[in-house]
Amino acid sequence: MRFPNAAIVERLRNQYPAGTRVELLEMDDVQAPPIGTQGTVLGVDDTGSLMVRWDNGSGLNVVYGIDRVRKL
Repeated sequence: MRFPNAAIVERLRNQYPAGTRVELLEMDDVQAPPIGTQGTVLGVDDTGSLMVRWDNGSGLNVVYGIDRVRKL
């Protein structure tokens, strides 16, 4: 897996500031919340992953370039 450069991470931080609501479209993890689960972005880490508090209580990050969400 390749990590995004600093410019991409900064763009993601601007696009998904803390408090942004998202809906899960796809996550490559056996413990992923169900597709359609909504959550609140807590921030973006240095690897470009969205740190999300999912409404079902999960805390799995959305991995840049692998998982997909849409902004609500």
